[in-house]
Amino acid sequence: MRCLVVEDDNEIATIVKQGLGELEGDVEVESNGRRAYERALTNQYDIIVLDLMLPEMDGYTFAKSLREKEVNTPILILSALRELDDRLKGLSMGGDDYLTKPFAMAELQIRVKNLLKRAQKASEVTQLVFQDLKLNRLNRDVVRAGRKLDLQEREFVLLDLFMSNPNKIIGKQTILKEVWNYDFDPQTNVVDVLVCRLRNKLEKDFPTRLIYTVRGVGYVLKSS
Repeated sequence: MRCLVVEDDNEIATIVKQGLGELEGDVEVESNGRRAYERALTNQYDIIVLDLMLPEMDGYTFAKSLREKEVNTPILILSALRELDDRLKGLSMGGDDYLTKPFAMAELQIRVKNLLKRAQKASEVTQLVFQDLKLNRLNRDVVRAGRKLDLQEREFVLLDLFMSNPNKIIGKQTILKEVWNYDFDPQTNVVDVLVCRLRNKLEKDFPTRLIYTVRGVGYVLKSS
């Protein structure tokens, strides 16, 4: 387990680092919100333990900004803010769990374990294969005919959706829900644009098509 503890109180940071280290974790500590955000963007952590009141960037902004960048690392908020509104705000802005200070180390350890189990279960199926196309959910690699493709995050999520449902027609509303988490049609052509971009990367310079339009219905990944 590689963990980032974002905490500006040295005493608490030391206690948390020691306690999570008992879980055989590689625990890093950062006291500055802005620097922690940069580290979370550029490093692969299994979990982040996040204080809310931080210098330069508060924990709410930290969590919200990470989610906007499509970073889905589990976040456990550990804060002295105990009011219901604080907890709801933290969870709605990207936190996966919320524990208030003072806390029992045993409870923190169990909550961290539970978040790690959930994340592991979500990624149990690590590789999808369709014809000469391979998608690896762990390292986010997409390879076609031995050639690595460079996909942006939403392109990757969309391809994962197609490869999880080969030969099935997928409607635009489903794509909006799965890729953008929209339950409504924003009345734009964002789905068409994203599918076009993905198609271009998947099919350009390759002899066979993979994604087909079903007019008025949606799209399907299938053999030519």
